Amino acid sequence: MKVISAEEVHSALSYPELVDSLQEAYGGKYSMPPRQVFLLDENTNNDAFAVLPSWSEQFIGVKAFTYFPEAEEPYKSLYSKILLFNREHGEPLALVDGTTVTFWRTAGISGLATQLLSREDSETMLLLGTGNLAPYIIRANLSVRPLKKVMVWGRNLAKAESVVGKMQKEFADVEFSAIEDRQVACSQADIVVAATGSHEPVVLGEWIMPGTHTDFIGNHHADKRECDTDLIIKAKVYADSRVNAFKEAGEILVPIKEGVFTEDGVVAELNEMCRGDAVLRENEEEITLFKSIGMAMSDLVGAGLAYNEVIKD
Repeated sequence: MKVISAEEVHSALSYPELVDSLQEAYGGKYSMPPRQVFLLDENTNNDAFAVLPSWSEQFIGVKAFTYFPEAEEPYKSLYSKILLFNREHGEPLALVDGTTVTFWRTAGISGLATQLLSREDSETMLLLGTGNLAPYIIRANLSVRPLKKVMVWGRNLAKAESVVGKMQKEFADVEFSAIEDRQVACSQADIVVAATGSHEPVVLGEWIMPGTHTDFIGNHHADKRECDTDLIIKAKVYADSRVNAFKEAGEILVPIKEGVFTEDGVVAELNEMCRGDAVLRENEEEITLFKSIGMAMSDLVGAGLAYNEVIKD
């Protein structure tokens, strides 16, 4: 059984290949039981342990991770590994670094949503969030749309400028800028992606222009959200998984609680979108909204791709 490191995952994965593999996987046959998240002690630090199983026609996999939000050096708040098995015989194949796969596949799903829902002529993107995911999200979206301009916003302008500096070196033909005025930037963007830790909306519906595609990644709480109710009402809403969204996506659950949105308002989930069973963007004026919580199948796809690349060497 191979042990595949973070460095090997980075070397093995690329966009848009991962985006295309995710679309193929979600359009095919797979099984994915509900993920299990266990609070280790509800009365202290909210330390948690989670298990995410899935299997396809090629692989069986389970991602396990620990989350200790109050962790101090030298320990990390998040540790994650993916155990990969052969589907035909059940043979253990690899233990894959789960943290790097999570970065790649989370951004890959963002790129896939952009590919399926945004206007094909989209040229300007706004990214809200400057965390570890930021470079991956930019790379994934640049791989599926002919973006000419990328704006980055963060609560800390210096962090936004750091992301911009790094990405400008990587994509010299794209104009990057760190911005402070979210409202103006939202009105200029064809694609808006939010990957923040905010518990309050960072995007308001009144800021979003007709034809914009929006994507919300950062929130996993039923009573928190990255966008307001107005945007949910005016947008065509999609989710990676209805089950996950109706448990953890405050962007959708808060408007439902307010009585202005219903579960039926979610047009489709990712597997329907990838199979061609869903109505996607129908015109240039629609606002689309994709809510991502994260699914084990994406981990399986990323880990499987990494494994296949590593064994070639």
